[in-house]
Amino acid sequence: NAGAERESYDGLTPRQREVLTLIAEGLSNQDIGSQLRISVRTVERHRENIMDRLNLHNRTDLVKYALRKGLIQLEE
Repeated sequence: NAGAERESYDGLTPRQREVLTLIAEGLSNQDIGSQLRISVRTVERHRENIMDRLNLHNRTDLVKYALRKGLIQLEE
């Protein structure tokens, strides 16, 4: 349901959106932590919270979600 999906995304914090995009771009937790100047554990906690909020179950689901939302583009 697109409406529910939009509501779920709108419920993410700006930081969670940032982490979601970086995960979808293929960065490791360590790279995300370095880029955002947060600990790997904090990145993991953000990812867990994002997955809970969006009802997703793994990194692949996060990437598919980010593609659907237009957060990332497939490279040609």
